Amino acid sequence: MNTVRTPFLILLLLASISCQPKNKSNKPEVAQKEQSETKLETKLTSEQLQEYETAYFASGCFWCVEAIFESVKGVKEVYSGYSGGPEKNPTYEQVSYGRTHHAEAVEVYYDPNVISFTQLVQVFFGSHDPTSLNRQGPDRGAQYRSIAFYKNNEEKKIIQNYIDQLKAKNVYGNRPIVTEVKPFEKFYMAEEYHQDYEKRHPNNSYIQNVSIPRLNRFKKNFQSYLKEDVH
Repeated sequence: MNTVRTPFLILLLLASISCQPKNKSNKPEVAQKEQSETKLETKLTSEQLQEYETAYFASGCFWCVEAIFESVKGVKEVYSGYSGGPEKNPTYEQVSYGRTHHAEAVEVYYDPNVISFTQLVQVFFGSHDPTSLNRQGPDRGAQYRSIAFYKNNEEKKIIQNYIDQLKAKNVYGNRPIVTEVKPFEKFYMAEEYHQDYEKRHPNNSYIQNVSIPRLNRFKKNFQSYLKEDVH
């Protein structure tokens, strides 16, 4: 009995922990009211950010994805937001309930002298399941789909070539890679309370049970890509 019941209870627990709001009224409100539990570093100014290149990815809940890319050397800043759809100025409530064609995404500012776009693509594919259609972990819906955005033909070639390598090496067996390779059009910044969410709320249940384990798996497999102060 226990061998059957235990996995079921684990699945039930994960299903109850999600980046998606559980009702229409209180998730954003609750998130705004939560007090910051960690002192954050000062954000770079818009003028400082202009010195760096940008890359855009979507691979599930942006709380998780932001934390992963922020741990990578050469990455100077990461913002959570929305991209991939035609709707203008989407809100978290609209995106999280699947009322737009956008996905939760991140904007990555990086120093190409330290980390290349190719390496960021490796980070992207190595930190989530690109064979999971419209889902990452407990989060379900097209708003959590896998997308690698490109700004020019060179970036498109890099993404496609890496996908071809993964297929040639049979990394995922018979499971097809469902990642969308899309031209980047527009990134809409998410609400302020979503920025640096994992750092601000390390004791949040979703952060504890989903985001931190995902980050730790990435760090274990990409140690040479990590910043010196990341453990």
